[in-house]
Amino acid sequence: MIQGFLNYLQFELRRSPRTIKSYSEDLTAFESFFREVEQVPSWKSVDPDNIRNWMESMMDKGNSATSVNRRLSALRSLYRFALSRGLVDKDPTHHIVGPKKEKPLPQFLKENEMDRLLDDVEWGSDYKEVRARTIIIMFYETGIRLSELIGLDDSDVDFGNQQLKVMGKGNKQRIIPFGKELEAALKKYIGQRDNDVDSQDTALFASDKGKRMSPEQVRSEVKRHLATVCTLKKLSPHVLRHTFATTMLNHGAGIESIRRLLGHESVSTTEIYTHTTFEQLKRVYEKAHPRA
Repeated sequence: MIQGFLNYLQFELRRSPRTIKSYSEDLTAFESFFREVEQVPSWKSVDPDNIRNWMESMMDKGNSATSVNRRLSALRSLYRFALSRGLVDKDPTHHIVGPKKEKPLPQFLKENEMDRLLDDVEWGSDYKEVRARTIIIMFYETGIRLSELIGLDDSDVDFGNQQLKVMGKGNKQRIIPFGKELEAALKKYIGQRDNDVDSQDTALFASDKGKRMSPEQVRSEVKRHLATVCTLKKLSPHVLRHTFATTMLNHGAGIESIRRLLGHESVSTTEIYTHTTFEQLKRVYEKAHPRA
């Protein structure tokens, strides 16, 4: 049955030799499994449990969800072909659901990289440089989203109580505290903005022309400066949000507190940060284990 399907791919669908080879390997592997391991005599006799067992065995051997789903897709194609040609009576793949792909872990900068960027790197004194440094400090020290930063107005900054009023997803408002470093940076930035820029908006962060900054402008400035201290492929404001969460976790903040600061609906969203670093566990281990 496999050869008939491969001929169909080659001569009717004009698939590339590489694609046909991949299908052949995947389908041959499944045939070996159901004949030798499951003791099933033919393709006609295969049932959904045989397929699920095959998928489970692949996962046990360390295959990724992507690989398993690719092989399952090949098997589905074969059974669709066989059903249309009357070679089988049923399609055992019909109700099979492949494994969910694991979400990639968040990327983040190390604390020493952020220290280098904010303490050691020479920053210019012009408006653009002062604004960029303030934006990076705000992302790193509050964990706010790009859209939230852009949406900030001057009136959202409460210097007396050292807190920001942020409008998050679903128009849900939250209050985020900030420290002395961000307070000093904001005061310096606002002073320079009011002196250098003819502001045409209530926006906290204004472009050189006085309008509210666009997402592209913020991304560009963040990327340019992060590139001076790290080699991550993705250098975006969201990386700084991840860095905020990971740093807080490493220094003992509870997951529920981080959830509220980030504005996550569910703590399960926040829990991904518990997998990003071993620093906290390492410190606990070294402190608690007598042989560490």
